[in-house]
Amino acid sequence: MLSQVIVSQNNTNSPYTRFGYGDISDTNSGEQRAMGGLALGSRSKLGINTVNPASYSTVDSMTFMFDIGLSGLISRFSEDVGNTTKFNANLEYITMQFPLWKNVGFSAGLLPYSFSGYNFYSTSDLPYELYPDTVSATQYFYGKGGVNQVYTGLSFSLFNHISLGINAYYMFGSSINSRQLSFNKSGFYPSFQYDSITVSSFRFRYGLQFYNTFAKKHDITLGLIYEAKTNLNATYSEMTGSIESELTPYQEVFTKFETPEMFGIGLNYLYDKKLTLGVDYSLQKWGEALYLGVTDSLSNRSKVAFGAEFIPNPKGRKYFEQIRYRAGFNFSDPYYKIDGLVQPKNFGITFGIGLPLKNSHTLINTTFEYGKIGTTGLLREDYFKFTLNATFNENWFFKRKL
Repeated sequence: MLSQVIVSQNNTNSPYTRFGYGDISDTNSGEQRAMGGLALGSRSKLGINTVNPASYSTVDSMTFMFDIGLSGLISRFSEDVGNTTKFNANLEYITMQFPLWKNVGFSAGLLPYSFSGYNFYSTSDLPYELYPDTVSATQYFYGKGGVNQVYTGLSFSLFNHISLGINAYYMFGSSINSRQLSFNKSGFYPSFQYDSITVSSFRFRYGLQFYNTFAKKHDITLGLIYEAKTNLNATYSEMTGSIESELTPYQEVFTKFETPEMFGIGLNYLYDKKLTLGVDYSLQKWGEALYLGVTDSLSNRSKVAFGAEFIPNPKGRKYFEQIRYRAGFNFSDPYYKIDGLVQPKNFGITFGIGLPLKNSHTLINTTFEYGKIGTTGLLREDYFKFTLNATFNENWFFKRKL
């Protein structure tokens, strides 16, 4: 069933993924998405936090965790001439985490970096001096693909209050964008252009967490992450042609790409192991990173996320006392420009629940998110996203006695 979903669906069908590398993923797990994307200060023993690698050291010394996430996305696109609705679904991520030594945790997995998927057209009238009326021209746009990343991460604790971590990513994949221009008059021939960006590159992320417990019931964690701006090993190729001539073979175009400098800071507060409140802020300096050899097509992306989680009674014997209730919201800047203009902020509202399995630390998490991209007057995307993930948490590292 999973393989059929992966083959038959894309992660998105948004015209906004035509710009830049497509839709950039924040790599949040299912439970983090339910809290608005809150992650930088999270140190949960029951979940894998790939956003801040400093969190891996919190893993229990006899625990192996495995997390797999699926998602479904319903998007409604609205503009002055009408609206349409699209559905997409996919396997989101696969991650695992386990201890290497005391106070040392390791994590690895497959995560998305970006998604690209769209199929739309626009028609306009062009004046032409040889005809008494105008010539109608239609542009068709189609895109697919994306960039994935395999990561490995290591984290260790110091002095019972500090944790350091690092993630190493190998990025791979391709985004393909195509355009076709057609006319309604004879003598005008359609033209085609296919562009491809293929990525095969490495990058690193560093994480830090300070954590402490006050008066037995108050836990506070301050988390920070940092990525340096790095050269992205990517190849940009073009193929052009028309109905009159054969398509030219793909030709590599010499250009440069970079991943942006990025930093984030987050604060989490946990009261009596029941109530979690937190806030995250992150900034990706896309406006200073090269894309197709220039820095004028992208803009800096900041994101603010607020989230909360409540557990009625973590030590209770009744099942409903251990269900986790989550909610949050976030707002962010798009990292791309359209016609040279910075776009309005996007926002999302989230909620979800975590369902524990009896006699186990395994959690089944469900998340519902409503969000907005774009604005009325151009193209507005309203989406509903459902995420289902299972975090298998079992005691594997111990010797059984007969």
